[in-house]
Amino acid sequence: MMSTFSKIEHWGDVHHMNWMVALRVCLGSFLLYKGIYYAMNLAKVQELSGEMSFFAVGVFHYVLFAHLLGAPLIILGYYTRTVSIIQIPIVLFAIIVVNAPVAFGGGNSFEFWVSLVTLILLVVFSIFGGAKYSFDEMRRRWDKDHPGH
Repeated sequence: MMSTFSKIEHWGDVHHMNWMVALRVCLGSFLLYKGIYYAMNLAKVQELSGEMSFFAVGVFHYVLFAHLLGAPLIILGYYTRTVSIIQIPIVLFAIIVVNAPVAFGGGNSFEFWVSLVTLILLVVFSIFGGAKYSFDEMRRRWDKDHPGH
């Protein structure tokens, strides 16, 4: 009997749409851009957060790791589901703590909506995986054609 997660994964594998490849590449490119921006402006982030606690340092490293290493994997479609799930807490935090107070406090809501769309896309790729043209699909076909390897 298949678990719920296995059923969702199987449904996502069967229902790949070709246009999702372009969407996946755009999402990965955007997350890579955000990771590079974050790394280049780390001093500014430190300045805003004041004295860095051990927890804050850990969070900064998690974000850098997830964006700088995970985003290229999303672009390539390699372990897309796993990497998307790793990105979700970061974007959720950005929405709740950083962007929502600004957007609903009368400030610029553009970043809020960009973060919300990013979160939705990460959830979609957590379900669908890398789509037709991805390393995930190549790996799935290899496993199907070469059982036991």
